[in-house]
Amino acid sequence: MSESLLNMTAFDFERQFDDQRANEWFQHNCEIAIVLSVTYAAVIYFGRVFMKDRQKLDLRTPLMLWSLCLAVFSVMGALRTGWYMLNAVMSLGLLQSVCDTTFFSAPVSKFWAYAFTLSKVPELGDTVFIVLRKQRLIFLHWYHHITVLLYTWYSYKERVAGGGWFMMMNYTVHAFMYSYYTAKAAGARVPRQFAMLITVLQILQMVAGLGVLALVYRWKHDVHCVSTTHNIMYGSLMYLTYLLLFCTFFYQSYMKRDERRVKGE
Repeated sequence: MSESLLNMTAFDFERQFDDQRANEWFQHNCEIAIVLSVTYAAVIYFGRVFMKDRQKLDLRTPLMLWSLCLAVFSVMGALRTGWYMLNAVMSLGLLQSVCDTTFFSAPVSKFWAYAFTLSKVPELGDTVFIVLRKQRLIFLHWYHHITVLLYTWYSYKERVAGGGWFMMMNYTVHAFMYSYYTAKAAGARVPRQFAMLITVLQILQMVAGLGVLALVYRWKHDVHCVSTTHNIMYGSLMYLTYLLLFCTFFYQSYMKRDERRVKGE
């Protein structure tokens, strides 16, 4: 009985979420994403300068808790948005699932669409841990954080077609990724193959993202597939650069290292 009441409370919370008010806020405040991105870049730069001649901080426990919170959030988001998209595909077909924009206002998914958009801000904290622990900060990491924040905020404001697929895929990949980060921060010995799997999932996500945008472009004028030329263009450029960067990262991190081991370098 108590479990049933708990489930009802969670579902009621999703249904009662005011997506119209949330969208209005983004309509009037979306430029904040630019301010956040500039601030983030400044924090990275000055943070690295500050830490240059200082001892790195351990921060293992805070990092574990941070990653755990994001892992739980991502798992919940993946389950709820995944349920919505599965039903959309099964009942409406691929075309309508891609062109669907009710994802942003449907009872099951509207809160998770909003939460996903806002989550791109706290996720910037990943880089703070890298800077304070004096780990290697690659271009892919900070470029990805900035561009995802900007694209996600503006896409939520415009409620573009394809958003349900983008969010569901990202929630799912992040569920694996932050679970891996949690285990690593906790000191667990995670097989190397799991890290490789996460990068493969990220690469597949970029391929799928490009595919969804191609379908939105194809159906934009034939059926009711709401988007803008700018959104499709910027989204395609973003996913394409991600695809190239993640493929490069996979090669350098796994394949190139294996080649060196074989050669005995």
